Amino acid sequence: MNIDNVNTDLLLSMKEDVRQAYEELHSKGLNLDLTRGKPSAEQLDFSVDLLSLPGENFTSPSGLDVRNYGGGVGLTEIRQLWADVLGLPVDNVIAGDASSLNIMFDLISWAYTFGTNDSERPWSAEEKLKWICPVPGYDRHHSITELFGFEMLTVDMTDEGPDMDQVRELAKDPAVKGMWAVPMFANPTGVTYSQQTAEALAAMETGAPDFRIVWDNAYAVHTLTDEFPEIINILDVAEKAGNPNRFWAMSSTSKITFAGAGLAFFASSTENLEWYKKIANVRGIGPNKVNQLAHLQYLKDAEGVRDLMRKHAGSLGPKFTRVVEILQRRLGDLNVAEWTVPEGGYFISVNLLDGTAGRVVELAKKAGVALTAAGSTYPLKQDPNDRNLRLAPSMPTIEQLEVAMEGFATCVLYAAIEMVEHDAGQR
Repeated sequence: MNIDNVNTDLLLSMKEDVRQAYEELHSKGLNLDLTRGKPSAEQLDFSVDLLSLPGENFTSPSGLDVRNYGGGVGLTEIRQLWADVLGLPVDNVIAGDASSLNIMFDLISWAYTFGTNDSERPWSAEEKLKWICPVPGYDRHHSITELFGFEMLTVDMTDEGPDMDQVRELAKDPAVKGMWAVPMFANPTGVTYSQQTAEALAAMETGAPDFRIVWDNAYAVHTLTDEFPEIINILDVAEKAGNPNRFWAMSSTSKITFAGAGLAFFASSTENLEWYKKIANVRGIGPNKVNQLAHLQYLKDAEGVRDLMRKHAGSLGPKFTRVVEILQRRLGDLNVAEWTVPEGGYFISVNLLDGTAGRVVELAKKAGVALTAAGSTYPLKQDPNDRNLRLAPSMPTIEQLEVAMEGFATCVLYAAIEMVEHDAGQR
């Protein structure tokens, strides 16, 4: 967002009204939270019947007593259910516990400690480690590669996914070991990768023979409408491109049933899964199959998952619509902000005037509206332009959301007026 494009006269004519609106906001003593994409209580109630399962029958359809040890790759039936959801072969899907973030952390940790099945040495033995991060992106992804000391290289997001010219160039470096990707309804932009982008990622040349793309399909079925976009079979794409081991794909039920008490899924090539299982079988003696059976009984099949997600869309859709309406009404004619209008996922990405994102967060905090910290969508939490903010509309009620968004818009205008006046003073 360039200050030269701001409707300066109109913005400055609003100065006194904005000041008064902010004082009123501050006086309300609000305590509203737009920081993280947590499901609302209404959404969590959709799956409350899950808590009474699996009842008194602890035998899986294939005859396995789920209360006992074993079954390291998870119940066959829940793997088949999720393979049907994602359009993948069941033999290439493993069912685990809780959160796909756990699996992602394990994969990076094990590659760092032992090397992958395509590595000449453990990643920790490399002179340098680098990782590609499309931005704005998911803060918890960045935290993993930050912890292991990777230099994180940013690439811009387009309407079809990451800028592939930038990705191809960076991937030529043998020190670049991989890339983060949220291919559907990406966090926070809501972008869905095109088939062309997926094929380009699968086929591109890489300097590192053990280059991996973490294909985090966290929002694969998280539509905000009744429509479910086609899910790219990335394993098939990689196989056809001659790089079957390139993708580590994952998904979970964290925002479908219960966060932290759901299931995680890992899908990859047969060779990658054999490498994973070899280490996972030392780490533990199997996942929580009782919970897997409960989810199987509750969800039943892929259409059962989609039915549940339609309920989530019914709860989330009006909130996202209201956020966009308020942003358009309050900011649309001033050119002080631009925002995404996602068709799925959990976030709205907002770009403000360069240099004002941190100030908006500060103003909102003082007024009792908690926003995700400026810079959070960039590696090391450093947005070089201090302009991007991520809004999470899911947790508040729609009434609370309206108050929070009116307050957010006021803070954006307040910071923009300060910036315009500062710029005028510098000239």
